[in-house]
Amino acid sequence: MASGIKPVVISGPSGSGKSTLLNRLFKEFPDCFSFSVSHTTRKPRPGEEHGKDYYFVTMEDFQKLIANNGFLEHAQFSGNRYGTSKQSVQKIQASGRLCFLDVEINGVKSIKAANMSPRPRFVFVKPPSLDALKSRLKGRGTETEESLKKRLDTAQDALDYASQPCAYDHIIVNDDVDVAYEKLKGILIADITELQRARMKAGK
Repeated sequence: MASGIKPVVISGPSGSGKSTLLNRLFKEFPDCFSFSVSHTTRKPRPGEEHGKDYYFVTMEDFQKLIANNGFLEHAQFSGNRYGTSKQSVQKIQASGRLCFLDVEINGVKSIKAANMSPRPRFVFVKPPSLDALKSRLKGRGTETEESLKKRLDTAQDALDYASQPCAYDHIIVNDDVDVAYEKLKGILIADITELQRARMKAGK
């Protein structure tokens, strides 16, 4: 990896728009970033692909990875397990690209405790309000009343954590997706320039 490039841990409630921002960033700069694909025990949503959106695994396989110390972080959310494998992050770090990790607040805490080197930057994508987040989640058409309540309760916990001093290096309020995207790109512009320079030097 180019010198000085740190992984980015991005977090935020489900429905905050993390995926939209990341997809846009990766499309504009396809050779600069790679997404650390997490493992999960939940079922795929329509359109999601194994190995691209998540590694969809059984609870038994997930437990085996835990036993083998295969995760950098792992947590439970809404009855499902999620985890970031160490191998996935190491592979990206060695590839000359910047590694993105999309995790929830317990994952953020675990990664901080793991003392990764180099230390990642922590970015929180914040919805404009809980009401706006509720509308976005309901608009998906995939949530039951029970799952919606769980997601909103979890979102409140995430917002409470993000409000603590030094919880994140950057907080992006995703009220306007274009404005939010420019803020994310602004945080990374120095890295983008360095990554592009390194790739040109390597003749890629």
